[in-house]
Amino acid sequence: MPTFTSNLGIELPGNGEEDGTWGDVVNNNMDIVDRAINGVGAITLSGTTKTLTTSDGVLSEGQFAVLVFGGSPSGTNTVTISPNDAQHIYIVRNASGQSVILTQGSGGNVTLPNGYTKIVYCDGAGAGAAVVDITGSLLLADPAVTGTITEDVYTITDGAAFEIDPSNGSVQLITLGDNRTPKATNFFTGEAITLMVDDGSDYTLTWSDATFGGSGVVWKTDGGVAPQLNTTGYTAIVLWKVSTQVYGARVGDA
Repeated sequence: MPTFTSNLGIELPGNGEEDGTWGDVVNNNMDIVDRAINGVGAITLSGTTKTLTTSDGVLSEGQFAVLVFGGSPSGTNTVTISPNDAQHIYIVRNASGQSVILTQGSGGNVTLPNGYTKIVYCDGAGAGAAVVDITGSLLLADPAVTGTITEDVYTITDGAAFEIDPSNGSVQLITLGDNRTPKATNFFTGEAITLMVDDGSDYTLTWSDATFGGSGVVWKTDGGVAPQLNTTGYTAIVLWKVSTQVYGARVGDA
């Protein structure tokens, strides 16, 4: 009767076992090891719960070294790592649009906000198992900056629902060709951009798209309403995201 390693479920055949099937067993074990060292697993989330399982002797989701959470969860998703007596180290990336809670037992959990990447370990202590955030305990020195920082400047292509994507640059320009309703894309919590808007021929922007969070951008200047665009030159607007909400503020006078 074969036994299995406690953490990855690698088969350990006894003397005289698996006669004629050693090739299959060894190849499967190598696939498990390869997944545990270098494997990147796309983990699809739905609803509010997910069980991430490591099964004995077969390839399974819990064996990946890197977990990338996606899908369409309906709210904060609790991912339970099973079994609770297996030890693991994971690099986890949350791109699901919702917060993810990693748990293995009652010993402690790790919450991963949308857009975050962390390194965690599961201690495999059984019912009282804990998931621990290694990233949070790393000691990082404050960076020293000499000279100036050059920011990327990007010109957005105008369109009815043009997209504001922070990955394109921290300073972005747009010249309107009509009244527009922009969308946010790839906007992760903690990111911010400066948007320079030329109103074209006295066109307007509507900031109500749900991709900014809730009912749209939450404005912190101009009395809490979207700023009116300057009729000449650029209007400078700062947009930043906290948790699931994008906030905005005009720069300078109207």
